[in-house]
Amino acid sequence: MFNRQRLIDLFRERALKFGDFTLASGKKATYYLDGKQITLHSEGLRLVALGLYELLADVPFDAIGGMAIGADPIIGGVLTIAGERGRPLAGFLVRKEAKGHGTGRFIEGPVVPGSRVVVIDDVVTTGGSSIAAIERIQEFGCQVVQAAAIVDRLEGGAANFLARGLTLRSLLTIADFGISPAS
Repeated sequence: MFNRQRLIDLFRERALKFGDFTLASGKKATYYLDGKQITLHSEGLRLVALGLYELLADVPFDAIGGMAIGADPIIGGVLTIAGERGRPLAGFLVRKEAKGHGTGRFIEGPVVPGSRVVVIDDVVTTGGSSIAAIERIQEFGCQVVQAAAIVDRLEGGAANFLARGLTLRSLLTIADFGISPAS
């Protein structure tokens, strides 16, 4: 069972840093949420996977994935929970650059064109990484039905997804840490 408060506590203990940071979006920030400190930790990943599995329970989808490397552990965690519960579910990874050998693909995993997919990320600011993943998986022929994240920084990501006809669901927002947007 997902324990939201424990996930908040883990972020405070392991992943929330204060100072001067430049985010993947290029924005400057006075705090940084290092999602990998959570998703590459046994308890953190289990909480994230359970939470996302529950958060997406009413969404009909065949596969879950996102931009490598950030989404990789999240995908594995959600697939594990789905497997434990007897739910068939595929995962996929979106490469930043096409593989230079073998298949030369941007998309890795047992996802097929026509699949309904959820695109996930650890922390969303503007949604740029997830939007790049969405564009790649759509080019591959899949239907993106939902965007999801562990934490929404409340800095425009949800609006950027909405402009593409998608909603963003997140387990947490920065408000859960007592932080206002653009702090």
